[in-house]
Amino acid sequence: MSLMTAIGAGIAVFTGIGAAIGIGIATKGLMDAISRQPEASNKMTPMFIIGIALAEATAIYGFVIAVMIITGS
Repeated sequence: MSLMTAIGAGIAVFTGIGAAIGIGIATKGLMDAISRQPEASNKMTPMFIIGIALAEATAIYGFVIAVMIITGS
């Protein structure tokens, strides 16, 4: 494995940082919204889970790309 391959895989794995930041911001927003309107939490939670799934998907894609770079696929 060359140095450039390792650097490319490392950069691809950094997508996990973006996902973590996005999930943190979404969680903060949900907690703020629930603290203002607790009765609406049942309506907000499903949308929150969908948003987390979409943010986490970017991290998974980055991991898959990193594995593909390392294995040469």
